Amino acid sequence: MKYKEGQAHFRKRIYKLVNILYDIGRPVLKIYDISMKIREGMLVYPGNPNPRITRYSKIPRRSTNESLISLGSHTGTHVDAGLHVSNSGYTADMIPLRSFMGRCRVIDLTHCGNEIHGHDLKGKINRARIVLLKTNNSTKQYKRFRKDFAHVSMDAAKYLISAGVKTMGIDYLSVKKFGTDDDVHALIINRMTLFEGLCLRDVPGGQYTFLGLPLRIATDGAPARAILLKET
Repeated sequence: MKYKEGQAHFRKRIYKLVNILYDIGRPVLKIYDISMKIREGMLVYPGNPNPRITRYSKIPRRSTNESLISLGSHTGTHVDAGLHVSNSGYTADMIPLRSFMGRCRVIDLTHCGNEIHGHDLKGKINRARIVLLKTNNSTKQYKRFRKDFAHVSMDAAKYLISAGVKTMGIDYLSVKKFGTDDDVHALIINRMTLFEGLCLRDVPGGQYTFLGLPLRIATDGAPARAILLKET
């Protein structure tokens, strides 16, 4: 019995040592939170509802704090669905899960002005299936709404599609030029998964692992929490 107990104790010590060595040799992951914080008073696209957070249950009157949250489907960092641009389009809960994760390339386009073209992307995608566009929006972020925000042109959208990109994201509340029709918007949504409202200011260009999970809602879009992982 003592021999068996000794063996079990020895195995536990070996397993512990192996785990320690494995942790020492494991690459450290840097995590970037690239999501907007949802709060009252945050920036929203003109015409969209402002978020409201109302506490309907409060301690000590009740045993828990609970809140009613009211917000638009395109609030903050979010994914667009086909229903957003067509009454016959797919809803956010129908987007394949594989579109929300994978190897990703962040392309630094902060020097490219307010309109992104196909030639700005040439040679920078490097077979990435998920592409996030860091434009000059990231230098200004979400302090106030700007009509002159950086956006994607039709030829850039076509370039991304021809390059086999499955998911793209941009660092503002819309991918199309303000005040124009939805041709670019619709093309991207119907051929790729689109994330808008990303926070890329502190993210250098390069390769990452992307994870962006929208709420599972059967509607035209859904708020999402998105992160990037980078081995250091």
